[in-house]
Amino acid sequence: QVHLVESGGGLVQPGGSLRLSCAAPGDIFSPNHMGWYRQGAGAQRDFIARVTSGGITNYADSVKGRFTISRDNAMNTIHLQMNNLKPEDTAVYICNLYTIHDDTNSWGEGTQVTVSS
Repeated sequence: QVHLVESGGGLVQPGGSLRLSCAAPGDIFSPNHMGWYRQGAGAQRDFIARVTSGGITNYADSVKGRFTISRDNAMNTIHLQMNNLKPEDTAVYICNLYTIHDDTNSWGEGTQVTVSS
């Protein structure tokens, strides 16, 4: 598995914005997917967004139009720009890397996002 380094969580008011980042230091195999999941208190881990090494993006319906995922392949880094945040977006956001050649998932430790007034 690959060690993933996340940053950018915090506390924001409803309607505000945050930007999360996740880096995979070193070399990683392509093709691969990098993305974000989130897990609220007492809830299951839910898919939020992913971007493939070829640049194809997918989003959960709950965040379409508000969140944008982007990728820097040279740095093995992804970013999640989150706009118009809502209280229901409050969760631990967890970075994921899926490498296709060995069918392996790597997970970050997670970063807390709290949306509250």
